[in-house]
Amino acid sequence: MQLPRLAWTLTAAAGCVLLLLLLHGQLLREGQLVAGTCEIVTLDRDSSQPRRSIARQTARCACKKGQIAGTTRAQPACVDARVVRSRQWCEMTPCLDDEVCDLLVKQSGWTCTQPGGRVKTTTVS
Repeated sequence: MQLPRLAWTLTAAAGCVLLLLLLHGQLLREGQLVAGTCEIVTLDRDSSQPRRSIARQTARCACKKGQIAGTTRAQPACVDARVVRSRQWCEMTPCLDDEVCDLLVKQSGWTCTQPGGRVKTTTVS
């Protein structure tokens, strides 16, 4: 008597898991992002000026409560909203591991300085 009930329960649970996986896969195929992730939508580069390259990117993020779109290790990411509100950009670890982060004047962005002296500047608009 217990064995058929156990088999039925396991079959129903497996069916529910399969249904959830199918629904989750369908949502991802329809352009939905998983909570806490970002993707780059557009990336434009302008190298028309000598010794200077300008890149503009737009990202789309699905951040969790208390998070907002930001940058971590030179990639779009969901970061603590407090960091963005306070404009303490270096707290979101925007630079690569071997780079040094410094705030721009009036906290309008940040710079990432590489060991060789090359500087990448990011401004927030």
